[in-house]
Amino acid sequence: MALSQRLEFRQSQALVMTPQLMQAIKLLQLSSLDLAAYVEGELEKNPLLERASDDENSTPGTEPEVAAAERDEDQGGAPDWNNENLETSRASMEQGLGTELENVFPDDGGEKIAPVEMPPPAYSEWSGVGAGGGQDGDYNLESFVSEEITLADHLAKQMALAISDPAGRMIGQYLIDMVDEAGYLGGDLDAVADKLGAPRGDVEVVLAILQTLDPPGVCARNLTECLAIQLRERDRFDPAMRALVERLDLLAKRDLSALRRLCGVDDEDLADMIAEIRSLNPKPGLAFGSTMVQPIVPDVFVRAAPDGTWQVELNSDTLPKVLISQRYYAQVSKGAHSDKDKTYLADCLQTATWLVRALDQRAKTILKVSSEIVRQQDGFFTKGVQHLRPLNLKTVADAISMHESTVSRVTSNKYMATSRGIFELKYFFTSSIASADGGEAHSAEAVRDRIRRLIDSETAADVLSDDTIVDKLREVGIDIARRTVAKYREAMRIPSSVQRRREKQAAS
Repeated sequence: MALSQRLEFRQSQALVMTPQLMQAIKLLQLSSLDLAAYVEGELEKNPLLERASDDENSTPGTEPEVAAAERDEDQGGAPDWNNENLETSRASMEQGLGTELENVFPDDGGEKIAPVEMPPPAYSEWSGVGAGGGQDGDYNLESFVSEEITLADHLAKQMALAISDPAGRMIGQYLIDMVDEAGYLGGDLDAVADKLGAPRGDVEVVLAILQTLDPPGVCARNLTECLAIQLRERDRFDPAMRALVERLDLLAKRDLSALRRLCGVDDEDLADMIAEIRSLNPKPGLAFGSTMVQPIVPDVFVRAAPDGTWQVELNSDTLPKVLISQRYYAQVSKGAHSDKDKTYLADCLQTATWLVRALDQRAKTILKVSSEIVRQQDGFFTKGVQHLRPLNLKTVADAISMHESTVSRVTSNKYMATSRGIFELKYFFTSSIASADGGEAHSAEAVRDRIRRLIDSETAADVLSDDTIVDKLREVGIDIARRTVAKYREAMRIPSSVQRRREKQAAS
């Protein structure tokens, strides 16, 4: 077959991911904290971006620069960056940006600032007031609060008094560094001995001393050892209690008959021993230097309107406020003579413009999706989780004319604050369970809530099995299998009917 060259024209369609589109998609799926970190990085890299001032700090009658740019675009084309009326003088720049050129440090060779008259060294703003504090309300209580003591510092201070041998202190400090925030010692003693070049016996001796420090139960290697240390501190670690502590698995299963046989005690003594175990602290280290949990900041607020509908609005605190500095761009563009400088400024301007537009589009998309979720789940907001409807991404995407992937990105790591609590947007998307009478399908979350309420209302004499729960759900029109009930029950960490019966009989 002969080979030849020829020209062909082909027409095809392909999705091209431009950098701007990739940036918009990336911003859409970021959480509020990740978005704030991303915008902070862009503010550091792009000199044309600046933070927007608050409304209360803005001068009445002035128009933000980004608003003027958008107005010019609406009136026809891109904004006129080379407008002759654009204020680029030194005085206007200093007034608009607040960066006076004379305000430099004396070491930089600039004009020195006149020294400020300082008060005498013996002067104090608290000298003329009593115990009530400063007159101007600048009293700072945090400056008088002592630094929080961590568990490692607390143990190190005690170890310095309990161990005098330098080698023992070195081993003790190494073991203290291995203690987690709950107070448990992680790692293997053989590995510690090899690492420090010390005999295992010396490591065990130092560990035994550390386990006598405050708080009781610290430096334990497991829960059994932690409880045993606290019981020894109370002088309650007798053979019967030892047998109980060594079989905590039976206590978790509420197998009281097996525990009575192992411990050799009657029902009354076993109840007292269990009460003693419950009074112990399984995580003694949490009393020192616990990490503060960051609360969830909602992205959307849902409030009841006077007309009976629901008002959906964005949380303005989670929306980064950035603007494009037209004045700075007009100034630096005049001094850009080389092609490299002009290309750099053009890239910065394009990146800043797309970032502002992408943030605006992200906010509008979140509000649009949230409004449709509230419309679809109106029964949940009005009557509770029992009226949560089955909902999937395709239903919301078709209603707002968007793609399912876009809705999926919007609902990731976004939270909605309602009168019933704070929920992730994905919480409202649940699978459907068929109705027994052929009616409307039920939401899986609503079925789980109904199972939980059935179990909470049971008595010790009438504990519901999974089969009984299935029958009760079918009476109200929910067609569900037994294995599904067991799966939902285990997901909610609810024990089986046998374990619940033992717990209720022991409690009674």
